[in-house]
Amino acid sequence: MSSKPTITALKADSFGCILLVQQGQQCFIRRDLSVTPWWLRLPAWWLARREARALSALGDMPATPRLLAWDGRHLERSFMHGAAMFKAPPRGDVAYFRQARRLLQQLHRRGIAHNDLAKEANWLVQADGSPGLIDFQLAVVGHPRSRWLRLLAREDLRHLLKHKRTYCPQALTPVEKRLLRRRSWVRELWFATGKPVYRFITRKLLRWEDNEGRGPRQ
Repeated sequence: MSSKPTITALKADSFGCILLVQQGQQCFIRRDLSVTPWWLRLPAWWLARREARALSALGDMPATPRLLAWDGRHLERSFMHGAAMFKAPPRGDVAYFRQARRLLQQLHRRGIAHNDLAKEANWLVQADGSPGLIDFQLAVVGHPRSRWLRLLAREDLRHLLKHKRTYCPQALTPVEKRLLRRRSWVRELWFATGKPVYRFITRKLLRWEDNEGRGPRQ
């Protein structure tokens, strides 16, 4: 007879609850949408479905979660051991950022743009010091050579380089510095239109304390 699983709540917000499920030696993450308010169920379902699609496209790619199940109300994925970047900052760790860039390249070759890498909570420092990626709710999946995917991939890289500028500035190359100075129309449009709306919804309506991802996430 299998033992009863131990369930620990890691995070809860208006879009559901994130649970750590442990059964014996196995553990995984469950995103539970059943607790979502009725008026947010559609966007919560849309975000979870988006994440499921991205995780499915990732397949067995290293340093990313595995999709275990998605039934429209619960999304389950493999648990990744590690600490968020802001909890274990890779200061002066050139190898971390070199590996992180290779990780992004692998992601983009599969036609996936993460689209939410400004948040340090979405970058993991794993037990061996290598990078990992989580939270693919905003990920975009498409043809890796399409203009849109290449543009989003460049934004992913810019966000990584911003973290590198924070924690390992001496390792920035001249090319990386030029890329950081370039601002795409996507960024300008987001700051002019999308971000004010996002802040109003999350801070005024949902009462989130948004600090660019600085909080416990898995």
